[in-house]
Amino acid sequence: MEHLLMELPYDYDALEPAMSSETLRYHHDKHHQGYVNKLNSLIKGTEYESMALEDIIKQADGAIFNNASQVFNHDYFFKGITREKTVPSTELQSLIGATYGSMEAFRKAFLEKATGVFGSGWVWLSIDKEKKLQLHKMCNANSPLRFGLFPLMTCDVWEHAYYIDYRNNRPEYLEKWWDMVNWQFVSENLAEFTHATAQKYLQECPESTMVCDYLDELQNNERIES
Repeated sequence: MEHLLMELPYDYDALEPAMSSETLRYHHDKHHQGYVNKLNSLIKGTEYESMALEDIIKQADGAIFNNASQVFNHDYFFKGITREKTVPSTELQSLIGATYGSMEAFRKAFLEKATGVFGSGWVWLSIDKEKKLQLHKMCNANSPLRFGLFPLMTCDVWEHAYYIDYRNNRPEYLEKWWDMVNWQFVSENLAEFTHATAQKYLQECPESTMVCDYLDELQNNERIES
């Protein structure tokens, strides 16, 4: 399977002035493309050649893992920012409120994590099997997929993400990045997790419980509405 560079969901100048077209061209066309090219060359003739990207990340080590994970991480990063006005879904707002108390408290916690990453890395908001939000700073190419978590959003704190525009001022970059978070993308990821969890539970459900009957009804309604 050949892995392809994702197309940006916006023009190169769409994020200015927060993120310049020069930064996007280097970050996406050079760095991101480089990870894609390297991954494709590394997996030829190996057991990973026919695997989906997520499966490679979960199973590989070394250079193959690093490049596969960086492809996935950058896909999430670029999809997760926009200059359009977006808001979190009701479900996402509820989870954030229950975990952090408020959106402002969550913002503070996220940006503190991102500021505190030593060297290169990522900050991830993920959700675990118990539907609890998890906030982690991860070094280099690491991924929540390695820890059984479902990723919701990420911020790239490698210097190539911001050095052209902000030099060594990571906090300023992070403030501008926060204003570009695509909450629709984050909310859709949460909805995908919720749907997948419900489907899995339904498959494993005993035949005669109130919860299973309720999930069955939701699934039938979904079929009717779609």
